[in-house]
Amino acid sequence: MSNILVTGGAGYIGSHTSKLLLAEKHNVVIYDSLVNGHEAVMQYLPRARFVKGDTGDSELLSATLKSNHIDSVIHFAADASVPESVINPQKYYGNNIGNGLTLLNAVKDAGIKRFIFSSTAATFGEPQYVPIDEKHPQVPTNPYGETKLSYEHLLHWYDVAYGIKSVWLRYFCAAGADPDGELGEDHIPETHMIPLSIFAALGKRADIKMFGTDYPTPDGTGVRDYIHVTDLGSAHILALNALKAGAETTSYNLGNGKGYSVREVIETTRRVTGLKINAIEAPRRPGDPATLVAGSKKITDELGWKPQYGDLDTMIGTAYKWYAGHPDGYGDR
Repeated sequence: MSNILVTGGAGYIGSHTSKLLLAEKHNVVIYDSLVNGHEAVMQYLPRARFVKGDTGDSELLSATLKSNHIDSVIHFAADASVPESVINPQKYYGNNIGNGLTLLNAVKDAGIKRFIFSSTAATFGEPQYVPIDEKHPQVPTNPYGETKLSYEHLLHWYDVAYGIKSVWLRYFCAAGADPDGELGEDHIPETHMIPLSIFAALGKRADIKMFGTDYPTPDGTGVRDYIHVTDLGSAHILALNALKAGAETTSYNLGNGKGYSVREVIETTRRVTGLKINAIEAPRRPGDPATLVAGSKKITDELGWKPQYGDLDTMIGTAYKWYAGHPDGYGDR
């Protein structure tokens, strides 16, 4: 059993991971500013302690780490919109790097030696080949990817200098919701493909746009590697257990190894929900690659990770179940 601080633990992936940690009897402290997270998730995480705080608040961080005897940190807290990062890089460097460095220094000063980092496939930039494995060149094409890559570099050097061991998990498109129907995805504004398709099915939006129908893919629309949020949470726990067992600092890519096209997502949403969706063809968006698919052989071989909710029907089905039961999301916005 560990005492674990989960930054961004009231957000989408952080809350699902926290639920899995609690199921394994860990002590969990959720540290979240609630700028993007939802305090309402705490009703489903009754054994977790909640601390409202910013990762830039060094005094509160230090006090929280000390008073809760934290021995491991899982870091989700970050700004994570590619388009916004291009428009407002100051925000992304300030939060993802500046505040992230404050967190890392608090971890160092507290003598904590285990750190799991929620990174991103955006560190790779335009794919030179697929599936994208850990050896793929990292040439990010936006400030979001650049800040995540820079933080990976920070973690490397904090290992060299201070012995803080870390694992960086790079994933592609998180999807789905808690199979129990308690936790889900509630972003404002929502930009992800599966929720937007479900919203179109439920009549919460007039249509869903397919940006680009002339890509060199089987049906002309972009292909992405979706991975269920619970499978992502499981990977974070496996990485933490590996560090507890003495593993060295490393990185893993997370994905199903199979891509689904925009058309496939829309058609599957129609089938799973039994509802009509008005899909509209639209021009490509600048910077959208045709195909992004992860190669996850390394984490499968080394940690035994394997997605349990890998098929698209299950990912969309669990998300639809949550949205149907929570028509206003968590209702706290």
